[in-house]
Formats: sequence, structure tokens, C-alpha cells
Amino acid sequence: MTISRGFFGHHDPRQVDLPPGQHLTHGFPVLTAGPDQLISTEEWSFTITPEAGEPKRWSWADMMALPSEEITVDIHCVTRWTKLGTHWRGVAVDTFFEDVETTYDYVMVHSYGGYTTNLPLEDVLDGKAWVVYEYDGEPLPIEHGGPARLLVPHLYFWKSAKWVNGITMQRFDEPGFWETFGYHDYGDPWREERHAGD
Repeated sequence: MTISRGFFGHHDPRQVDLPPGQHLTHGFPVLTAGPDQLISTEEWSFTITPEAGEPKRWSWADMMALPSEEITVDIHCVTRWTKLGTHWRGVAVDTFFEDVETTYDYVMVHSYGGYTTNLPLEDVLDGKAWVVYEYDGEPLPIEHGGPARLLVPHLYFWKSAKWVNGITMQRFDEPGFWETFGYHDYGDPWREERHAGD
């Protein structure tokens, strides 16, 4: 795991809107399960694989032609830092699912490099998740998952998979990378769902 300078924050007694056990950071710590994935926009693609029918695939140019949104959200890492008011641009996951037919209730998110994380389908739809490609008005840096990452801000940040390249529909909820190492299957920061059994 790579940890950037500025990882350790300090408690501000004026904080009243942080999830339990979190501290405020003004930096943007970098934590990664493996090496950064160097993916050009010419190589990048995003695929949704339903349980039946052909997978739906978007190139970078395809994604850039879709309606985009500006998103301002707080983000919360399981390692106990919270960053307030982060600014992103990306495409709502709802947009990618407009022509996808599925009866399954779960997804496995895939990334370049082999990282995976599991989510209920309802937690990536209805304006809850985006594939983002800009941060603070600039192209998303590689160390933060560029050229594109998933953003699921209502859950701990390990669910916001860096270098995202696809979603596979699943009938059952199966663990992804960190979940197999004992992280919570869901990861609600307001319930402190850090580890299995929390």
C-alpha cells in the first residue's frame, strides 16, 4: 500500500459533520493496493457485462460524448481520513445503464491491474455514483485513478475503484479485493462498517 505525505491529519473540535472515527484532511492522501496503472485515453474502455446478451462497451471518445456532471462531495477513507467538498466531473453510472437490461441486484466493479470491489446495484444508480475523469477542473491524476475512476461517495473510498474499466452483473453479492481480506462487504462510513462484522 502506498501512502502519501499528509496522510495523518489532526482533530478539529469544530467538526460536527464527520462520520464517527474520521478526521479531517486538507490534502488528498494516496493509498493504492498495488502499482499505479498507466492507461492512456486511447487504450481506456469501460464495459458493462449483463447476465445475458452482449456486453456494452464505451471507448474514451464514447464517454466524452455522453452528458457529464459536476459533482461536489465529501469523501471518506476507511483509514480514517475525510476530505470535504471535493470537486469532480464525470458521467453518472445511470447513463451507462440506460440500455442495459438486468435482473441481478449486485455488481462487481473491475479495474485495470485486477482490482475489484463489490456493490449492490442500487448503490451505483439513482445519482449515487459516477465514472469521473476530472478532479478540481483538471484531468484526473494517475495516482488518484486517472484517466477514470468510479466515485461512490456515500461509501468508504475503497469502493470508488481507481482505473475503472468495467462492471459485471452478479446474482449474488460476492467479495472483491479488499473484501476478501476482511473489509466490510458494504462500507457505510456513518455506521463505521470498516471490517467484516462491524
